[in-house]
Amino acid sequence: MRSLILAGFWMLSYAVLGDIYECVEPNGGKLFTSDPKEAKVKGCKAMNLGPANTVSTAKAVSKSSTPTPQGFPKVDKDTQKERDNDRLKLLEQELASEEKLLAQARKDLAEQESIRLGSEFNYQRVLNRLEPYKKNVALHENNVANLKRELASIR
Repeated sequence: MRSLILAGFWMLSYAVLGDIYECVEPNGGKLFTSDPKEAKVKGCKAMNLGPANTVSTAKAVSKSSTPTPQGFPKVDKDTQKERDNDRLKLLEQELASEEKLLAQARKDLAEQESIRLGSEFNYQRVLNRLEPYKKNVALHENNVANLKRELASIR
């Protein structure tokens, strides 16, 4: 059983490492194959795909594998702290503004929910009328949550 599994992996790796051939059919369509016999019969051209990428994603993204380039501008600690404080103030202002917009959106929704139009015999019409107001509330709730999350990551 074990040897059968190893043979399967060997065959799979052989297929992966083999050449890929591009064939142009009489109707102009393209056919790709890894079978050299089929490629020879159909007059296909071998494709030059270059070496396979063997770098794992975790290594490629790792911060330790990407050193800071030489000549990259550096910022002293006081300047960075000042920038961080400016960012914090800006996010707090945005949060306050977004909370005001959320309160207004909730107020508008509540007003619309209290109104009953004579033309709305079907409750679905009420829901259709309220939908944009509900979406506006959801948008501002999402913005507030995201700003709070961003602020929590800074502090």
